[in-house]
Amino acid sequence: MAWRKSSYSGGDDNCLEVTVAGDVVALRDSKDTARPYAKVSRAAWRHFLFSVAGGAVR
Repeated sequence: MAWRKSSYSGGDDNCLEVTVAGDVVALRDSKDTARPYAKVSRAAWRHFLFSVAGGAVR
């Protein structure tokens, strides 16, 4: 999987990393990449992002 960090994150590895595989979005802590990661549906991730941004879910 190709993990990526937000462009807003600093260089201290204190952030969330994400990757997309089909209909699943996986999330992990960049400080401890050996730990298990969380998985959510793409729809759930999209809903989360729109909610955080203060927009309506489309």
